[in-house]
Formats: sequence, structure tokens, C-alpha cells
Amino acid sequence: MKVKVAILGCSGRMGRNLIQAAVEHEQIELVGGSVRATSSFVDFDLGELAGIGAIGQKTSTELSELLDADVFIDFTSIETTLENIKWCQENKKSLVIGTTGFTDEQVQIIENAGKGIPVILAPNTSVGVNLMFKLLEITAKAIGDYTDIEIFEAHHRFKKDAPSGTAVKMGQVIADTLGRDLNKCAVYGREGITEERDRETIGFATVRAGDIVGEHTAFFADLGERIEITHKASSRMTFALGAMRAAAWLSEADNGYYDMQDVLGLK
Repeated sequence: MKVKVAILGCSGRMGRNLIQAAVEHEQIELVGGSVRATSSFVDFDLGELAGIGAIGQKTSTELSELLDADVFIDFTSIETTLENIKWCQENKKSLVIGTTGFTDEQVQIIENAGKGIPVILAPNTSVGVNLMFKLLEITAKAIGDYTDIEIFEAHHRFKKDAPSGTAVKMGQVIADTLGRDLNKCAVYGREGITEERDRETIGFATVRAGDIVGEHTAFFADLGERIEITHKASSRMTFALGAMRAAAWLSEADNGYYDMQDVLGLK
């Protein structure tokens, strides 16, 4: 039996890729998608919105019109996602969250939601990126204590949060592995004359330019050698396909707070 999925915020660049991925996925049945009441895509065919031809499903402005869905996929905004979480809790609906930029307090709200519904928080739903997280853990265990660690990320000009949620997650994985507090050891910018680099810090560098879909690199640098672990995305479809994999997995999960590492069996 196919998993019935609804996409929240389906008119954006990512939303359109999610529509196409859902339609083409053999385990997924797309039953609807939401847009803002002020959107020019109200009552618009989802397939036409995604550029794949009409599929007979129209956009909705009210989540109550999407009650047939088993799993909701949310790539909207922080404020909208937090409202959608409340609705999913009230209606006992599973939720995959791809929205990024949450504060620690907001992440705690999402984690608490897992007590009543199955919820996945994934700053990046790409299978390749989540494999990279595992490689970062392995590398940090082996050489993290004696190397300088820097994280570079690049995205398109329209991305609002910086550094990206994926870059922050990379730093969090490394910091947790090394027993460090990322809030204390992260360095998000350098300018002017600075002191010698503190080995305990984890540096971040951010680029916003053109139509870059997403590039992330972690550097583990010692004197005489360095290891670079890189993931480059050339299409948003990789994130959309990962979200469908997460939705299919979540449809059979118990109430709880999960991430893509759970989906991929990497824990």
C-alpha cells in the first residue's frame, strides 16, 4: 500500500521538486499540497505547478483539506513550520521537516512533538549528505583532536539562513564526537589581525552566489596534510527524493523524534 503524502509550501523551488518526486516515487501517493492564502497559485493543479502536466490534484490553503495524508512534508519557513507542527500534533499526523535555521529552543519544541507523533527533523534530506555526516563522525574520532577543523558551504543567492542548516549539522556532528560545545567553539567569521588559531575551534565560511544548489566541505588540516570531505548537489531533486524516502520510513515508525541517520540505518 502506498504512503499518502501532502507537501506543505509546495509553490516554491523546493516544493515543486517535491511534487515531481512524489508523483514519480513508487511508494508514494501524492494527495495534496498547501500554499498561502495570498499565493497566486491557489487552486492550481499540482502537476502543472511542478511542470510535469496536470495530475488532477489542486493546491489547498487549509491543512484541514489535507486530512487524507498519512505523512506531511514541510520545507516552508521557521514560523510556518512551528504552526504546522501544532496542527500535526492535534491531528496525529506524521511530519518530515526540511526547514532550516531553528534555534536550540525551537529544536526542543520539535523534539517534544515527537512524544505524540512521529517527526523527522532533517536540515538536509540528501542521502549523500547524511552519509557524509557519518564520515565526519568517523574522521573526527580518528584525527579530530589534533587537526584544525573548518567547514565551508556555498548556496544560491536566495538562501536566507547562514551558515546553512547542513553546515551547522556538520559542525554539531564533529563537536559532539569530540566532546565540545559547538555554541562555544564555533567561529563564524574572521577579520583583521587575529591571534593564532585555537585548535579547539571549528570555523565556518559561507558563500551566497548565483544558482549554487549546495556545496559543503569539512577540512581536517594538520601540518603537512589535510583531509577534505565534500558533498556537492547539482539538483534539488536529490533532496526531494531523500524526503520521499524519509516519508515512506516515517509512515511505519512509532511516535518519536528522528533524523535521516535513523532513516538510513546509520546509527
